[in-house]
Amino acid sequence: MDLPQYTKSQLALRNGSEMDEIWIAFEGKIYDMTSSVYWKKGSHYGNFPGQDLTEELSTSPHGRRVFENLTPIGELK
Repeated sequence: MDLPQYTKSQLALRNGSEMDEIWIAFEGKIYDMTSSVYWKKGSHYGNFPGQDLTEELSTSPHGRRVFENLTPIGELK
């Protein structure tokens, strides 16, 4: 499946304040977290949306396991 590609600048706009969407990137894939209760307040355990959070989330308690249940909406260029 070919996913649309987005730049870091396009990702940065999806931070919940510039646009209503809340997106994050992890390991080159972009995920829409807009409907996630964990991201509703604009951050998740000190991590902010609209960014590539690969480094930060790689060491989280759930690690990449949580992303196995999510469908990516795009790829980070």
